Amino acid sequence: MDWHTLPKKEVIEKTHSSLDGLTQGQVSARLKQFGLNRLKKTRHFNALKIFLSQFKSFLIIILIFAAILSYFMESVIDSIVILAIIILNSGLGFSQEYKAEKAIQSLKKLMVPIAKVFREGKLVKVNSSGVVPGDILILREGDKIVADARILESNGLKVNEAALTGESVSEEKISEFLKSSVPLADRVNMLYQGTQVVSGNGKAIVVRTGMTTELGKISGLVQEVKAEKNPFKEKLDSFAKKIGIFILILSGLVIGLLLLEGAEIFQSFLVAVSLAVSAIPEGLPAVISLGLAFATRRMIKRNVLIRKLPASETLGRATIICVDKTGTITEEEMKVVSIYANGRLNPQKRKSMLFKVGVLCNNARIEEGENGEDYLIGDPTEKALVLSAKENLLDKKRLTEIEPKVREFPFDSKRKMMSVIRKSKGKLISYVKGAPEKIINRCDFELYNGRIVRLTEVRRENIIKAYEDMAKKGLRVLGFASKWVKRVSVDAAENKLIFIGLQGMIDPPRPEVKGAIQVCKEAGIKVLMITGDSQLTADAVAKEIGLTGESISSRQLQEMTDQQLFDNINKISVFSRISPEDKLRIVNILKHKKEIVAMTGDGVNDALALKRADIGIAMGKRGTDVARDSSDIILMDDNFASIVEGVKEGRRIYDNVKKFIKFLLAANFSEVFLVLLVILLWRNPELLPILPLQILWINLVTDSFPALALSVEPIGKGIMKRKPSKQGILKGIVGFILVAGFLALLIDFLFFYWHINSIDKARTMVVTASIMFEMLLVFNCKSNKSIFESPWNKYLVFAVLFSIGLHIAALYTPLSGLFSFVALGLFDWLWIIGLALGGFILVEIFKAIFMRGKG
Repeated sequence: MDWHTLPKKEVIEKTHSSLDGLTQGQVSARLKQFGLNRLKKTRHFNALKIFLSQFKSFLIIILIFAAILSYFMESVIDSIVILAIIILNSGLGFSQEYKAEKAIQSLKKLMVPIAKVFREGKLVKVNSSGVVPGDILILREGDKIVADARILESNGLKVNEAALTGESVSEEKISEFLKSSVPLADRVNMLYQGTQVVSGNGKAIVVRTGMTTELGKISGLVQEVKAEKNPFKEKLDSFAKKIGIFILILSGLVIGLLLLEGAEIFQSFLVAVSLAVSAIPEGLPAVISLGLAFATRRMIKRNVLIRKLPASETLGRATIICVDKTGTITEEEMKVVSIYANGRLNPQKRKSMLFKVGVLCNNARIEEGENGEDYLIGDPTEKALVLSAKENLLDKKRLTEIEPKVREFPFDSKRKMMSVIRKSKGKLISYVKGAPEKIINRCDFELYNGRIVRLTEVRRENIIKAYEDMAKKGLRVLGFASKWVKRVSVDAAENKLIFIGLQGMIDPPRPEVKGAIQVCKEAGIKVLMITGDSQLTADAVAKEIGLTGESISSRQLQEMTDQQLFDNINKISVFSRISPEDKLRIVNILKHKKEIVAMTGDGVNDALALKRADIGIAMGKRGTDVARDSSDIILMDDNFASIVEGVKEGRRIYDNVKKFIKFLLAANFSEVFLVLLVILLWRNPELLPILPLQILWINLVTDSFPALALSVEPIGKGIMKRKPSKQGILKGIVGFILVAGFLALLIDFLFFYWHINSIDKARTMVVTASIMFEMLLVFNCKSNKSIFESPWNKYLVFAVLFSIGLHIAALYTPLSGLFSFVALGLFDWLWIIGLALGGFILVEIFKAIFMRGKG
């Protein structure tokens, strides 16, 4: 039903209510009929579901199969270690998502509002969930709107509807019915759940609750939309599939070769499975998850809460950041930035009378906080006027004590002004503020150089031009006037006025945003400002923060076809007066262009776009529950600069992931090819250069602590001076893997060949050489530049020393019997260290010739 088109009396009749409110019996019946006033979730918080979702990765599935095969091959230790890695990986992912969901649940519990309603003629306070259709809401400044309602009385009632419409300027509300159906944003006699009263007071009748509210409808729609698959997860799955295919081909080749040499089918199968298990970088999921978990901890210190681990890395590869203006780029606090007085724009000598009128025709309240400091409550525009006066040494508290209020005539949409009559020096004086064109029309005089002079037509035109110039800069401009009066009436207070001046205000950008925008440009990230505000205001803010490019409004956007938008979107930087449908369309076009899209949002109107984007970033302070539930990341301080810090951290993760992937692959595949080479040359299935358990030991010692230490590598120089990577994980590192893997294979083969007559010593030399080479290789992996140019990482040094210590313990303690090791002498160690150092130097030479300058 279009409640906004019905007269108040008819609305009361159709809801079967009265101005005295509902009876307790009616409330109980309606709670049964309509249910509690809550947004229902189709996907409830489920710890088991979160845990099971950790096993969806293709790489994890491969590891599970490897663990099962190892168990049936009676390699129980292999199976236990692989399962432990799977559980560690899943536990880390579950822990992060569980903690993030719990944090959101706690936030919701803290934000349950209380509603004031009339019931049986008495004013009572009820929990918002107990509000039903037909309840009469009593509203005042600061109250949250808990249900959709039709206004019955409005006394200067203004509501911030940014959460629903994206419009930052508060909406003035009326109680009269509207003659025709109008868009939701223009229904000025309606209140919507999730919005907030910023000034004035009023009375309204509830017409919709729970999932039938506008907020509820969007919430239901959002829950039906399937979340986008994380790009980083896609890359990892693609990588895992390639490894899986490679292992299957390798296993088939090994079985074929062994069968040709006369080996039994079962024995051939066992050898092939052992190789396959060893080829899988089983430490990779755990190292990635731990790396992401460490990054998540670092990000929370920068006010970025990661809900899902892979989101932290994907943010680093974002190519487009679609950002809301209000509160993210700006401070969400109006500020006077320009004035007109004495016939001049921004005169050096400030006119105290202009600021005095702004303070005394004003309902913003000064209240004392818990810490003893005063703070302002009220409409953002009125708060800005009080702060402007304070900067010019005028204190509202003192002025209102000197000139007490006699009568106020609240703002309404017809007069477009507000006036307050006060007692001053035994007389009555009227202070007036409002729309500049209305104020100017009511003025016969002006205050000019301290004298009251008649306002001529020429001066009137000059003032109008000054007003227009201020408005073109995107400022919200108010006119100010005053006069002495002899009687208390609206006509006396608001006619034949003395013009005092104009004040222009804007929600200014946060100081740090301009620098953050510049960092994004240098990093190859395009920033799009998408706002519900006017085009003039959006353009003014964009200019101030250095955001260059074309600007279009919702109307211009709707006139463009999808193909035209696809062709021109790279030229556009500002979208204004944008609706939720427009936002979704913009995100869809960007994703069609293969961009990695990060979208910020705080309102219900942002939820669909947040879910469709690759990375949805909700606001922690002023975000709605629907927006937070649709997001991957929550910005705890609502600050755009924190997103840029998050991008930097995400790039660090991506770089470090590539470092330990090239380390793990170069190491693991050299072992596999060594076994394959020995089988081909000696054609003896019993003559293995490394036993399956020894392969597991190498992987355990090298794939754990050193690889993990790479995940905390410091941020490299110039990380925000390069374009985002859209390429696969292996791009740019295949050459390194092949060269390092070949050198590892060569060194291991030489030791095996030299000691083939003593098979246990040969295997011990191969394992030790492999570990020592990899302990130096991990330093090669730190950077594409020289090892001496890469940042110092003390954790890596400790990890390498610890891993070497573990292997020495395995060689010279009873553990050696478990792994079939023999003790090595000094001469053996010199050969091993010498060849490992030689390999290290050759890898450094390869980097200097072929990889320098590639990141």
